[in-house]
Amino acid sequence: MLKLSVNYFAKPGRREEFLRRVVEEGILTAIRREEGCLRYDYYLSCQNEDEILLLEAWDTDEHQRIHMEQEHMKRLRAIKDECIAETKLNRD
Repeated sequence: MLKLSVNYFAKPGRREEFLRRVVEEGILTAIRREEGCLRYDYYLSCQNEDEILLLEAWDTDEHQRIHMEQEHMKRLRAIKDECIAETKLNRD
């Protein structure tokens, strides 16, 4: 199993926009339906109004690699470019 944690730091005041767009455009639902996706959940920081934590788990590294190539991930990257200032990825 592959577990990842990703810290997103939104551009000031854009955290809720990022999350709203990911949900409204169906990206979150599409990701959760991908083969091998065991978990894909966003959490908000109480200490930093611009921080988001993403916890994801995949059956295998290959499932996660295929995930990154999906069409909905291109849309997610475009939203990130607009709303997110910094991303830190950690393999658990």
